Amino acid sequence: MPVTTTYPGVYIEELPSSSHSVTPAPTSVTVFVGYTNPFWLLSDGTAPPFGDAVEIFSFADYEAQFGGFFSSPYLPDYVGRALFQFFQNGGSTAYVVSIEPGDYTPGGAVTAATVSVDDGGGDGYTFTAKQPVGVSTQDPPGQKMTVTFSNLTKTTADDDTADLTIVYGAHTVETYRRVLATDLAATVTRASQLVSVAEDGNPAAYTGLDGASHDLIYAVAPAQGATVIDLTAFADVFATNAPLDKVPIFNLMLLPGISDPSVLAQALAYSEQKRAFYIMDAPENAVADSLAAHLSGVPAGATPMADIIDGGTPPPTSINGAIYFPYLRVTDQATGNASTSPPSGFVAGIFAREDVNRGVWKSPAGLETTVLGTTGVVPWGVLTDQQHGVLNMPPNFVNCLRSFPGIGTVVFGARTLVAANVAQEQWRYVAVRRMALFLEQSLYSALKWAIFEPNDVPLWTALKQEVDAFMLGLFRQGAFQGTTTDQAFRVQCDSTTTSQADIDNGIVNIIVSFAPLKPAEFVVVKIAQLAGQSET
Repeated sequence: MPVTTTYPGVYIEELPSSSHSVTPAPTSVTVFVGYTNPFWLLSDGTAPPFGDAVEIFSFADYEAQFGGFFSSPYLPDYVGRALFQFFQNGGSTAYVVSIEPGDYTPGGAVTAATVSVDDGGGDGYTFTAKQPVGVSTQDPPGQKMTVTFSNLTKTTADDDTADLTIVYGAHTVETYRRVLATDLAATVTRASQLVSVAEDGNPAAYTGLDGASHDLIYAVAPAQGATVIDLTAFADVFATNAPLDKVPIFNLMLLPGISDPSVLAQALAYSEQKRAFYIMDAPENAVADSLAAHLSGVPAGATPMADIIDGGTPPPTSINGAIYFPYLRVTDQATGNASTSPPSGFVAGIFAREDVNRGVWKSPAGLETTVLGTTGVVPWGVLTDQQHGVLNMPPNFVNCLRSFPGIGTVVFGARTLVAANVAQEQWRYVAVRRMALFLEQSLYSALKWAIFEPNDVPLWTALKQEVDAFMLGLFRQGAFQGTTTDQAFRVQCDSTTTSQADIDNGIVNIIVSFAPLKPAEFVVVKIAQLAGQSET
């Protein structure tokens, strides 16, 4: 504040700083949209936060909120696997939007499998599964869940104790030792990842609850081929004022395993609106060629990827998206069995890892982008160099994952969904588009201080200095093409960019131009023989 001078001497006045700086925006905050465990309950017995955008910093966070991995013949665990693969490959921050499951039982809502165990007189317990349970008469049958009481003991307080074992599939077992009959429901419900327990009547004894196994079953079994996936439900996630719309910033979006063109079009439009980049999975039934369609284990309706793009049901075009092929081989963490997984979760983790190690201006592809957590691409997705060339070059725009001896599986493509569009050729590469989005997000957040400032030369000068300093810092990190700043970027904010009409309408214009780094997509080595020369 101003100093009041009264006596001869030296006065100190602290002046507020008029300088501002641009804080770089994050580049790999990733949104996962889809279905999580349809039967999971939180520790307080309530349902997970369906529809909310829940911030996740580790897979342990996801397990606490949404139950972690699950296995169901009626619903693929796309989101859980993709999130695990994201963190495994370098991701650090995510949001999960879980869609509330619909109906897959005839004439009724989704109801978890249950079993009631009592002493023959009505006193006992009802166990309700927190995990999807299979039906033995269907193909695939899914995972069976059983509960077993053992080691029954009569206590002096007339309250029995026993051991309770819950087995889910071939790999998951929970055991509770010497649990009091009156405490069993509360103890197990609080601790179990598999079941919740309710008391029937007034159980104070385990009389009649012998060592036999009791299977949890559905009151009404889902029909063969039933699913809870409702493609129309995704529109609610992208609605104005929905929870995701209120997330201040995210950079990447995934709908793991979803390849329906109408849903993809919605997701891409939303990504463009939010200055985010969409990582798209190729259809599960996409194969390398017609011969690969006959390999063992190939999904039904196998179609060569090139045919899907050219004349089939190609994905929508967008400057803010890229498609990746094929699926990868993994181990199902819920069952321990060999399985396949869409690539988007892996690729999102690679994006995050490359951003940290190299910068958002480096294409997230190449031999350094080793994919962790996979044993390679699926057999029907193995490509020759020639087949890869067909998918990579116009009119196609497919980024392929390849497995190389001694190296592993890597991302080996870096093109956006407009690679074949000459009018949008400037956005052909993933890194170029993401670099522009990074600059937009950074400047959008950093320049709000200028709102309502006097629109004249001092403001224009301050804005130019601030943006110049930010761009210079990026230039020194090697983010732009060119050896001098004049070649690398240009910032304009003066009377040539802001007219008197703009000033009268409250507008100040800043023009930021940059020379993006483009990937060395094709490395050509020219070899020539030396002509015979006389020795000297």
